[in-house]
Amino acid sequence: MNEINRLILGDNLEILRQMETATVDLVYLDPPFFSNRNYEVIWGDEGEVRSFQDRWSGGMDHYIGWLKERVTEMHRILKPTGSIFLHCDWHANAYIRVEILDKIFGYQNFKNEIIWKRTTAHNDASRFGMNADSIFYYSKSDKYTFTPIFINYDEEYLKRFRVDEKGRRFIDDNLTAKSLSGGGYEYEYKGYKTLWRCPVETMQKYDNEGKLYFTNKGGIRLKRYLDELKGLPCQTIWTDINPVNSQAQEKIGYPTQKPEALLQRIIEAASNEGDTVLDPFVGGGTTIAVADKLHRNWIGIDQSVQAVKVTEMRLQNQMDLFSKPFMVQLHKYDYDTLRYQNAFAFESWIVTQYGGTPNPRQRNDLGMDGKTRDNTPIQVKRSDNIGRNVVDNFHSAVMRYDKNLYEKNKAESKVVGFIIAFSFGRGAIQEVARLRNQENVTIQLVTVEEIIPIAKKPTLTVELADKSVDGKGQHEIVFRATGQSAAGIEFYSWDFDYKDNQFKAEVLLDRKGEQTWKFKAGLHLIAVKVVDNDGLENIETIRLKVNGVVERQ
Repeated sequence: MNEINRLILGDNLEILRQMETATVDLVYLDPPFFSNRNYEVIWGDEGEVRSFQDRWSGGMDHYIGWLKERVTEMHRILKPTGSIFLHCDWHANAYIRVEILDKIFGYQNFKNEIIWKRTTAHNDASRFGMNADSIFYYSKSDKYTFTPIFINYDEEYLKRFRVDEKGRRFIDDNLTAKSLSGGGYEYEYKGYKTLWRCPVETMQKYDNEGKLYFTNKGGIRLKRYLDELKGLPCQTIWTDINPVNSQAQEKIGYPTQKPEALLQRIIEAASNEGDTVLDPFVGGGTTIAVADKLHRNWIGIDQSVQAVKVTEMRLQNQMDLFSKPFMVQLHKYDYDTLRYQNAFAFESWIVTQYGGTPNPRQRNDLGMDGKTRDNTPIQVKRSDNIGRNVVDNFHSAVMRYDKNLYEKNKAESKVVGFIIAFSFGRGAIQEVARLRNQENVTIQLVTVEEIIPIAKKPTLTVELADKSVDGKGQHEIVFRATGQSAAGIEFYSWDFDYKDNQFKAEVLLDRKGEQTWKFKAGLHLIAVKVVDNDGLENIETIRLKVNGVVERQ
């Protein structure tokens, strides 16, 4: 079970145990810190509360044991060239390194302890302010993926640069080899005789390019131009990445949201395009959003419905023509969404959910959409009330698909083929019974609901009121959304410029369902989405005409 580009709702330990060995290139995890405080419950939904209670049924030993069994599975699914970055704070960082990472990955595979300055100051009267987190970086073996990262020079360092006659900023570098422990080239160049670091041909090349700097003290040095330098090699103290503040454009309302720049640095350093990045504690979804932007494959897991759905909408907001499709795996699924989605996508997905292997071909496959582990064919019908004709056609196709396998299964009274559909009519059921009783041919009918649980999506109503008009003629309108679901409502999201049936939330996380927005004269299309505790959603669109008065069309 390692389909890529997939958001999964559930306990990460159970899901990690189902994943294949050595299939992930990079793991970044930001698990709940060992703070033993209620503020650690951020989303507040049932899944997160259950996870919080589980972690705190005991003290530090229990917390380390809880995290260790998960990191053990992460080590297993990492490729030999893979690595892990574990984000933690001072409460448990020493225990995590010694009791978990050193024991699972090996002390010899420790690469760095990165210190990230997560806030400018922290008022702590009894001690120095605790304003930094630790990020432990371990590889799985001595052969691992790493690309050096360069950062911008700080202002103090830039003061060392001069400006030459061409207006280019440069810093001069030593060309002599006297300080080196061996080697060098001895010759005279333009009246300066010494042991040089480069041969005379290279010296002449530098001169032709205008890169030689002749000092007042009678020496020659090399000009290193600022616009040609990569920057400073990134070190282990990261003070140049700011936390997500209240004014940040990427802010989604998740209190411990990590900045995209932090994950971009980690992902670019420790993976390549096309690699697979895993985040088993999705949280605000930053890892997944950045991995997708950087053309990595990804897998995200979280026990919180809100974490999964907010991450889904972050991905939708940044989608373009080149974005890859992705899948969201919930505990329950909405009938309408499954029934009317892309047929081929549904066929592949439901075959996988059934434990089979999808057929990548869409034509000339005799209508077979996949097969079980023992190669028994599977056909998927994205329909209700399947009739007898489907069974007849399937039976004929199965015999031609693999005659030897068909005869073998028939002789052993095994299933010769599976048909998956939303429901089956009486004719189909009777024909399957006739084949079994009269011809010893067993075709198994499987409803979608036998494979995955199906629930009703929430209902949604939206009311609005024209609150006021400003001096520019803009109407300030109050929207009130009310969702109903047996599972309970989690949150609402709003798109005040809804286009092309693509929901791109401007307000990502609204727990109350009320928003106030200003509109100029003209036609406007607004969409609001409601998400319930099962992760199911519904969307309502509102057409507004603003022209002196507000009309809902």
